[in-house]
Formats: sequence, C-alpha cells, structure tokens
Amino acid sequence: MIQPVPTLGIILAGGLARRMGGADKPLVHVQGQSMAARVAAKLRPQTAACVLNANGDPDRFAGVGLPVIQDDLPGFPGPLAGVLAALDWCAMYRPDLSWAVSVAADQPFLPDDLVGRLHACRIRSGAALVQAGSGGRTHPVNALWPVDVRAELRQALVHDDMRKMGRIMERFGAATEWWDATAIDPFFNVNTPEDVALAETLAGG
Repeated sequence: MIQPVPTLGIILAGGLARRMGGADKPLVHVQGQSMAARVAAKLRPQTAACVLNANGDPDRFAGVGLPVIQDDLPGFPGPLAGVLAALDWCAMYRPDLSWAVSVAADQPFLPDDLVGRLHACRIRSGAALVQAGSGGRTHPVNALWPVDVRAELRQALVHDDMRKMGRIMERFGAATEWWDATAIDPFFNVNTPEDVALAETLAGG
C-alpha cells in the first residue's frame, strides 16, 4: 500500500431516487443512521476533506456535517455533473489537493481502504482515472479523478453529451481496482425498499 495521498472525498447524493418512490434515498436509515452519514463516516478518515453533492434544499443534509455543493449545470444531467461541480469547488477552495474520489451516497458498506487502493492502482497502471469493481462489475461512480481533468469533463458533458459514467471511464482509459464481494459487496447500493431491508439484514449480521 502506498503512502496516503491528500484527496478530496465527493459524496454524490444528487439522484432523483425514482425507484424509491421519490424518497430522499441518501437520508434513508440503515441501522439507525442515514446512508449519507454512514458513507461520510467511512470516507472522512480516508480523505483530507469531504463534500456532498446534492441539489434542492441543502439544509436537509445538515446532519451529515459536510459542505453541500450543487450542480452548476441545469436539468440534473447525472452524477458526472456532481463530480464536475465538486472538482471546481476543490480547485477554488482546496487548491492544495490534486486528487478527488467520488462515491455514491447509497452504499452503506463502502470499504475503508477505498482511497488508498484506488491510488495504488493508479500508480501500478499509469491510468489517469481509476474506478472500483466488485463481483465482476465495474462501479464507475466510485472513482479516482485528477482535479485538473475538469475542462475535459465539462467538454464531454456539455458539448459531447456524454452523461454516462461508464462512457467517461472508457473515454479516458480508466483502470479498475477490484474488491472481493463474497460475503458483502462493498459497493452494494440501495435502490428499492427491498434493498433497504436487505441492507439492514447484512448490517446486522
């Protein structure tokens, strides 16, 4: 494992939660704690600073205790817009940080070695971007980004209409760091009420 690299943590909580009936998914509780708070508790020790990307009233996330960064692009174009807004924030307010790691706010079992392993994969592979993978699937929302990729991301999103994270990873030749998912998939994400019940069971046992 490499020495820790000062990194911004970006928690992406800007989704519309259609499969949860419009509920504010990051604020759904698992084991008595909102998923956003669970993710923040995992990510904070791994990073030099954390922000949360969400649209709408930022006060609803006051309990998470993080700065809330809103998209600067209209129409909720997806998680890439949240990454871009957070990278712009980083360049302005934390110019000492050259790297950022994005994660989804609906993953109650986020690994506590995420940031270090993504950086280690970057060094091994020489890739500019690194995404997480588990169970034979990639999870491009969980990724390591150089802050100076902002202009290229804005070009891809605004002018090339590339809104899918997976397409961005392909465009930039991202490497993948793989996690074991035999017991619990560390990137299990909650999309439905049934997923909430399953997360409660997994967290409890």
